[in-house]
Amino acid sequence: MAELEGPEFGKADFVLLDEVTMEQFLENLRRRFSQGRIYTYIGEVVVAVNPYRTLELYGPPAVERYRGRELYERPPHLFALADAAYKAMKRRAKDTCIVISGRWTVAVGGGCVWGTLGWAPLAQSLPSFARRERGGQDGGQQIHHAVHRRHHQPHPTRRGGEGEERAAEVQLRPGSLRQRQDQPQRQLQPLRQVHGHQLRLQGRPHRRPHPQLPPGEVPNPPAAAGREELPRLLPAATGSPGGSAGLPPPLPGPRRLPLHPGGCSGLREWGWGGRRVGRGWAGGSRPLTPCVSPPKCPPQACGDDADGYRAVEEAMAVIGFSPEEMGSVRRILATILHLGNVGFVAEGETAAVEDAAQLSALAELTATAPGSLRQALLTRTVAAGGGELIEKGHSPKEAAYARDACAKAIYERLFCWIVGRINASIAAHDYDVRLHGKSTVIGVLDIYGFEIFDTNSFEQFCINYCNEKLQQLFIELILRQEQAEYQREGIAWQSIEYFSNEPIVELVEQPHRGILALLDEACLAAGTVTDSLFLASMDTRLGRHPHYTSRKLCPTDKTMEFNRDFRIKHYAGDVTYSVEGFLDKNKDTLFQDFKRLFYNSADAVLRAMWPDGEQSITEVTKRPLTTGTLFKNSMVALVENLASKEPYYVRCIKPNDQKSPTLFDEERCRHQVSYLGLLENVRVRRAGFAYRQPYHRFLLRYGLRPPSRDPRQPPPAPPHLALPPRYKMTCEYTWPNHLMATDREATQALLEQHGFQDDVAYGHTKVFIRTPRTLFCLEQERAQLIPIIVLLLQKAWRGALARRRCRYLRAAYTIMAYYKRHKVKAYLRELLRRFQAVRTLPDFGKSVVWPEPPAVLARFQDASQRLFCRWRARQIVKNIPPSEMGQIRAKVAAMEALEGLRKDWGCQRSWARDYLSSPRENPGQALPFARRLQTLKDKVHFGSVLFSCHVRKINRFSKSRDRAILVTDQHLYKLDPRKQYRVMRALPLSTVTGLSVTSCQAQLVVFHTQSQDDLAVCLHKMQPAEDNRVGELVGVLLEHCRATKRELQVRVSDCIQLSLRGRRRLLTVETRPGAVTPDFGKSRDGFVLYWPGR
Repeated sequence: MAELEGPEFGKADFVLLDEVTMEQFLENLRRRFSQGRIYTYIGEVVVAVNPYRTLELYGPPAVERYRGRELYERPPHLFALADAAYKAMKRRAKDTCIVISGRWTVAVGGGCVWGTLGWAPLAQSLPSFARRERGGQDGGQQIHHAVHRRHHQPHPTRRGGEGEERAAEVQLRPGSLRQRQDQPQRQLQPLRQVHGHQLRLQGRPHRRPHPQLPPGEVPNPPAAAGREELPRLLPAATGSPGGSAGLPPPLPGPRRLPLHPGGCSGLREWGWGGRRVGRGWAGGSRPLTPCVSPPKCPPQACGDDADGYRAVEEAMAVIGFSPEEMGSVRRILATILHLGNVGFVAEGETAAVEDAAQLSALAELTATAPGSLRQALLTRTVAAGGGELIEKGHSPKEAAYARDACAKAIYERLFCWIVGRINASIAAHDYDVRLHGKSTVIGVLDIYGFEIFDTNSFEQFCINYCNEKLQQLFIELILRQEQAEYQREGIAWQSIEYFSNEPIVELVEQPHRGILALLDEACLAAGTVTDSLFLASMDTRLGRHPHYTSRKLCPTDKTMEFNRDFRIKHYAGDVTYSVEGFLDKNKDTLFQDFKRLFYNSADAVLRAMWPDGEQSITEVTKRPLTTGTLFKNSMVALVENLASKEPYYVRCIKPNDQKSPTLFDEERCRHQVSYLGLLENVRVRRAGFAYRQPYHRFLLRYGLRPPSRDPRQPPPAPPHLALPPRYKMTCEYTWPNHLMATDREATQALLEQHGFQDDVAYGHTKVFIRTPRTLFCLEQERAQLIPIIVLLLQKAWRGALARRRCRYLRAAYTIMAYYKRHKVKAYLRELLRRFQAVRTLPDFGKSVVWPEPPAVLARFQDASQRLFCRWRARQIVKNIPPSEMGQIRAKVAAMEALEGLRKDWGCQRSWARDYLSSPRENPGQALPFARRLQTLKDKVHFGSVLFSCHVRKINRFSKSRDRAILVTDQHLYKLDPRKQYRVMRALPLSTVTGLSVTSCQAQLVVFHTQSQDDLAVCLHKMQPAEDNRVGELVGVLLEHCRATKRELQVRVSDCIQLSLRGRRRLLTVETRPGAVTPDFGKSRDGFVLYWPGR
């Protein structure tokens, strides 16, 4: 039972259906399709339905989810099947195979796309999985992958864009792959898609899917490889009712051409639209006039063609194809395209080429002489013995047959040559069985399903015969597997009745009496033998066969035509075949003339594809085998190969013809389920027991088996001592630990407790359950108990996690405490060592570097540094004389007001304050100033002079004059130096509300007063001239205001607003190079101070 799928998704395994009927089967299939569950099991068979939409089912996460799991542990998926096949190969060293069949056609191509591509991502991951299993050892841990594509008889284009029948075998072989091969392996995918792809020109491109397989070797395909694509390339012969020999009648509208992923854009590189085929190819560089009219591709069909074409060329270059070889491949493919347009007309009793220009183009592409090419197309040379040669001309119809056979052979041999060239490039070297182990393989056979069309011809006959053969093998291998498993487990084998299609296979392939034998006999008969005579021969010799009939044998059946139709009762249903064209399609018309022609080509690649052309023209050759015989031999070899391996199956179903992700066509699905024999498969699987599982796995799901039990342990506890029933799984004796001797006994106890002992059987290693209802009852009970047990486990686990985390935290906190203590002690010791002698240092420890504190002491160090700074300041202040303290306090006040706002404010020099009284500062005027100062002191009785200096002032009339200012502890005086420092204005200091200075070097000071009549001055005539006294003036006034407990606002701004007699003006500073002294000027908004500068 797959986990994570509820009843709304239906049954994950068709074996578990309540009743095995077509209605139940289709209903379960429909329900899963509607829920996006495209995979369903029939035991170990995967039934896949085309979703016609993108699903998140693949990729590395999905691969990891299914790696190492059993089939029933996860929802159905191809990855589970692939992993099971891989484990079977590794564990038992036995070859396995995966058979993919059915009828799928999706938007990217025809065939079993999702079946094949779903296998690819897991196959790509197998090498790493092998390395993991082998512990990363070199040698046999890497895996080589081989692609063996088996192409059978060509057949016509199907209706609705359905893909072609094909079979692909993928081999995975242990071996040693050198590191240098990694890059070429990644480039193999585009090159694998070069051949066998097709483009539907009237709609979206339909490409044949090729599995994106992992790196490895591509074995050489059989002789018929690659031919099935050619019928869409060549036109129908004129006058032939059924088309040319071996070809179907063409469809109306644009033709379908077999192209690589380069599509339309690639064709332009090869010769469409007047461009030459290939780049730099031997044989000339002139543009080649195309013989095939260029197709009109819709935009959606050509969207990525150019990128695809470049990807193919890059892949070929990386793998090792030389430019000459790539040019040859392009020319050969162009040759096939141009051959399709070569027409023939009658000239008397022989044929002639309709357009000589086409012949010249083909001769240039194949690097052969035009005369030799013409002769090979129009005549046939026969060796009669004794060195005698007979040249026989073709009729138009025979020439068309020969042309088609030539195109098929060229394509086939090009396919084989590319495969061989890839093998030579990526071949594994130094492989040693003793080191790398036995070489085992996983074969992947991808083949189209049964075909029933309105008109069924030789191609459908071969395909349906192939499906009959594989269906016979399918049933036989399943029965063989069932019987072998019963015998291994010691369960009595019951005879199972099933439909045997062996009579149908014998009807086709029986020697001397089968349809293929009669067809070969008709082809080899002398004289004129027609398809009607062949049908009459079959009526005569097969008329009594229960699976064969015709209109002659059943005259009342008007669904068949006289002398044309016969019917075979296949396992999938009755199919009516038209005998027309059987003889022509069975003959091989590739004459020796073509082999000699291409062997003598100047193109080395083309010449290497035709080694049999070396044979002498006079040598008598055997008649080649017919197409039917080659197909039968290939099928016999394929069946023998599959029978020697352990098989796994994927059966693909197409839900509708409209490619709708929601439409489920019940009738169409019913038909596919019927001809795939899926109900037969379910019945065979359920004939004995519907479900089987190893004991330990069964207990893990329903009883939670313990790892092992010591025989010395006591027997299981009685029921009344066990855990409460609500905490049990499905059996109280097996959960959480069973103490019985074997897993079989525990399983038996579990089933007997539920009363299912009559519906099961016990094998050596597995329990067999007869009906699905038993399993459903166990699943329902398990589903009800899971939430309770999950809560119990969550409670126990959360408690364990909490206790463990508590222990961890306690230990961590203890360690942290000791460590913090150690860091604190180390820090304090280092701090003590550095500051121990700080009192004796000249700078009292200013140069001492503080140690880096631990995080816990960061705040402690900040506080300590503040305390240290205060202590150091105290020590410095103690040594300052009392006469200097006033200056110190003024500087501190200035620093608080100007620090960070003005670059230089004169803190590094000594502040003299009264500069006008100094003869050095004011020579010749110091004595008059002293007299004026004494006069003011006698009059006003001020206490001290705070500041005096020469200034340049500006008044409200924009006139500037030289003046002097005197600041006492009571007044601010404006003095005239030219008139013995006469007082021109006296402002009580209590009316000064603030100061404004600039942030630059200009010595501008604005005194703001309560009367809105401010005083703007600029200090000048200082000694030295670059002296900075603004800070001194600000500091002195601030210290005086602090002492008098008055507030004074100091503003620093480069644009100062002042009031002159109530009128507001703006005062700014400009640097004027070349100026000697500062001066005021008038500006638009007020005044400007021109400061000398460089």
